[in-house]
Parts: sequence; C-alpha cells; structure tokens
Amino acid sequence: MTPAARLQAALDLMHEVDSVARPADAVVSAWFRARRYIGDEDRGHISDLLYALLRHHARVGWWLAKHGRKDVPRNRLLAWLALDGGNIFGGKTPGGNTRGQIHGLFNGGKFAPAVLMDHERALLVKLQGCPIDHPAMPDEVRFECPSWAVEPLRRRFDEAFAREMAALLAAAPLDLRVNPVKSTREAVLSALRDLGLPAEASRMAPYGIRVKGRLSLASLPMLKSGEVEIQDEGSQLVAMLVDARPGERVVDFCAGAGGKTLAIAAQMANKGHVIACDVLDSRLKRAAERFRRAGLHNIETRLLASETDRWVKRHKGGFDRVLVDAPCSGTGTWRRNPDARWRVLGLGLENLLPLQASILASAARLVKPGGRLVYATCSMLAEENEAQVAAFLAAHPAFHVVPLREAAPQLAESAHPDYLSLTPARHDTDGFFAAVLQREAAPSPE
Repeated sequence: MTPAARLQAALDLMHEVDSVARPADAVVSAWFRARRYIGDEDRGHISDLLYALLRHHARVGWWLAKHGRKDVPRNRLLAWLALDGGNIFGGKTPGGNTRGQIHGLFNGGKFAPAVLMDHERALLVKLQGCPIDHPAMPDEVRFECPSWAVEPLRRRFDEAFAREMAALLAAAPLDLRVNPVKSTREAVLSALRDLGLPAEASRMAPYGIRVKGRLSLASLPMLKSGEVEIQDEGSQLVAMLVDARPGERVVDFCAGAGGKTLAIAAQMANKGHVIACDVLDSRLKRAAERFRRAGLHNIETRLLASETDRWVKRHKGGFDRVLVDAPCSGTGTWRRNPDARWRVLGLGLENLLPLQASILASAARLVKPGGRLVYATCSMLAEENEAQVAAFLAAHPAFHVVPLREAAPQLAESAHPDYLSLTPARHDTDGFFAAVLQREAAPSPE
C-alpha cells in the first residue's frame, strides 16, 4: 500500500472504532479479518497510526477545540500529522510532517484521502510546528486521564502521579507466557530467535517472555500450537500467587476468556480440577477453545447466573484455591487499551465498588478451611484494591492477609509489604493489584 492508502485505511478504521460500542482491539481484529488482502507490514503501519491517535485523543481534541474544529476522525488525523505525528514516510520530523507532505498524501487519488479543503489547509497552518503538549492544558488532557480518575489516581500516586501517567501513555510491550505442559521457556526463546525475533526472559514471571519490536502474531507458530499464550507479565504474576498445586481443587471465579485459568491449570501440571466460572457464556466458549489448544484437560467451565448463583452455596468450602479477578475500572490497562480511558465506564465506579465487594464475599464461601483466596484487579485505584480488602477482612474475621514476602518472596519489590502492587512506571507491566487471603484452618478435634 502507498502511504496515502495507509492513511485512508487508518481513517476508515477510526470511523469504525468511533461508530461501535466495542473495545478498539476487538474492532481492529474484526476489521482486518474482513480485509485479509492487507499485508502484515501495512497492517502494522495502520494499527500504529490508529493507536497513536488513541493515545493522544485528549490532546489532539484540545487543539481542535482551541481552533474551533470538530473532533472527527479526519480532523484528528490532520492535527496529529501536523502537530507531532511522526513522518509518514519513515523517521521523525520535528514538529510533525510538512504541509507539503500532508498535501501530497491527501491527493484525492485512488485509495487516497480526499483533497484538502480550504478550512483544512488553514488548520494545518495554525498547527504546523506546535508541540503536542501545551502549558494551558488541564491535567486530565495533558495526561490523557478522564476527569473521574484524576483525583483518585493523584491520591494513589502522590508525587509519582506525573511519572505514572506518562508511563501509561507508552505503547504496551508484547509478553508471552510459556505453557509448561507443552514446552519450556528456553526452547521457546530459542525458537523465537531462530525466527529472527528479539526476545528475552521476563524479569519476574518464571514462564514469561518479552518480544521486542513489531511483529505479526501469525508469524508465531508456537501460539497456534498452544506452546505459548499472550499474557502481560503482571497478569502472569497474579496467577502465580494462586499457588495452585497438582491434585488440588481450584476456582477461577471471574475467568473471562481464561488467561489466568490457563496459567493456573498449567501450574497444576494438568492434575487436579480447575473450574472456570463466568456470567457470560460467550467468554467461556472462547476460553474452552484456548484450553483445548493448550492441551489442558483438568479445566471445567461453569456459567453462573450471578455472583450469588446457587452453585456457590452447593459447593461451599469445597476448594483449596479461589481466584477473584474482579471486574474493575481497568486503569492499569490504559497503555494497552488507550480507548478504554474514554469509553463509558460500564456500571460506573459507584456501582463497580459494591459489585466487587459482593463478588469477593460470595466467592469466599467456596474456600475450604486453610484454603487460599486471591483478590485481584487490573486497577490502580485504592478504592478498588486496598479499601476492598480492608472492608472484606473487617466483615470476615476467618480470613487474614498472607503478606507478599511470605506468599511470593521474589516479588517483595512490588512496593507494598502485604499486596502485589504493579504499575507501568515501576515495573513495566500493566497495573495490577492482588491480595492473598487465607482462611483459618478447621480446629483440631480434641
């Protein structure tokens, strides 16, 4: 594809993302599946441009508003190219692309964007050479942070607020988790290097691999064979804290598409019994396919009507380990899912908090005496994390915290003495929180 055709494709994709109420990654995946004729290199350029625009959504919108322009995909793209969009032809031009370059791309040719109109040329003149950041921008704009999250995150990070917000603006790395049932980390690292892909062992996760540079996932045969799964290193560490042993009975109470379930089942060497629960059947069906591909046969899926489904009461005290990866604001995933900042926050934080508390209390009933309950979120808000755990412990005196130095001594640098607390700036992972809680053992018979 020509640079102009890539721009038009990115514009079409931006319109698609704007027009549907689905996460951008799902929209992008479906859009490219319907256009298999687009090659891997072109897909990479188009995706990079789209995600750059998503990561700069508030700042580009601020510049458009400053000059009285509508915040629509074409204006967004023009502003980005003029402000600080990088050179569409490769390399980096300070202050963005030249007006001549942009005029040449918007040439009205076949597969190219329509020719610029007079008011669009005027916008380029106003924006050319301006930096993407401006001193007059409020914090929520400069840090690409929705207004509802600014104060909670400022309280959470205090003096580190600006550094953490800046880290959330970077592109997320590609992390893989090796499936020990099918391969070893050393073997996968060797195979990746044979493919010419720069890869290294993750710093903290024992089965993790970080792949650097742009690549097509279709070029990873070990992904199709189930030898590896795509999973952020932080997510791998949450699953590790479950500490599931071969032969145990384990519940992943909010399993979703099954990423952590896979890691837990692999910990158990395909022995024992793992139940992946969720309230959405579509998620469990996708998860079941991943389980089969990974060669894991110790997993059962269970559809629940709600967190208080009668199944929970019937299996009270029946499990050694229970993971609650609770639905949350997702603030820790913003560098991976930049569009999530600006989508309506589902139930809203005011409704998420009581739902999290209800899910945790219900799931706790499944834990047998002496068993372990792990509460986790991909949020960095104290309201969803430490505050939830404190409220749960106050209401459930049979449980106590297992400090991180005991649960996972190798993760003691997590920045919290009791809980796993990961952030992009400190650990170069998604933001994750996890608390390991243990139920008192049954009293010995006299």
